[in-house]
Amino acid sequence: CPRDAMQGFSNFIPTQVKVDYLNLLLKIGFDTIDFGSFVSSKAIPQMADTKEVISQLDLSDTNTKLLAIIANVRGAEDAATFSEIKYLGFPFSISETFQLRNTNSTIEQSLSTVEEIQNICHANDKDLVLYISMAFGNPYGDPWNIVEVGGWIERMSKMDIKIISLADTVGVSNPENISYLFSQLIPQFPNIEFGAHMHTTPDSWEEKVEAAYNNGCKRFDGAIKGLGGCPMAKDELVGNMPTENMIDYFVNQGLQLGLDQEAFNEALSKSNSVFV
Repeated sequence: CPRDAMQGFSNFIPTQVKVDYLNLLLKIGFDTIDFGSFVSSKAIPQMADTKEVISQLDLSDTNTKLLAIIANVRGAEDAATFSEIKYLGFPFSISETFQLRNTNSTIEQSLSTVEEIQNICHANDKDLVLYISMAFGNPYGDPWNIVEVGGWIERMSKMDIKIISLADTVGVSNPENISYLFSQLIPQFPNIEFGAHMHTTPDSWEEKVEAAYNNGCKRFDGAIKGLGGCPMAKDELVGNMPTENMIDYFVNQGLQLGLDQEAFNEALSKSNSVFV
């Protein structure tokens, strides 16, 4: 998720630097790269050049699919015009407070937006990746429990949404609630591919990955060096799940990831000059 790493970075990363970095990531063999977003440039100025970036990506020798984040119907319509993009990602919060802050709409309004975006995806050969923000709890006192999470996923399932990622937006997940959610939801919704988009402190990443993996999750989001994360976490140590840590973890589990380690090392080194 280089987009997640970049979007909150204070210094604007030049377009060519983004392009060179993303082209390195495309050589590694990841299933999907969350590369940019179609949102207001006033809200996320770092992503204002997404259209310029996509025109310069080298997709000639990669099976990696591109995902772009959108926050409303207009963004979905814009992103859907690009044949290079396979996935549109939409953050749907089950915390009313956060949904209003993040997309300036209520949960019910956002549910209507999800339906419209799903129709746009179907019409343009795209797939919707729905992120359940605040899936593991929230700091606002809004209702949260397994029934709350499952109820919203049930409604998404009826819209034929196939990929849902549980997002630990402010780093409040722990092995217990991670295990509980995935162990309950994956059997309940066998037609949905569940993912984990977790934010973490440096000392808690492994227990979170282990809890999700041991309870059936096979789709994991990460960012090199754990850069980025939600600025609302109010903890500078809470960042994205470090990609390099997850690679080491899964390799140690005996999994064949099919990644080009040399290309990954090059991208890892390149990140030092991207985020400066």
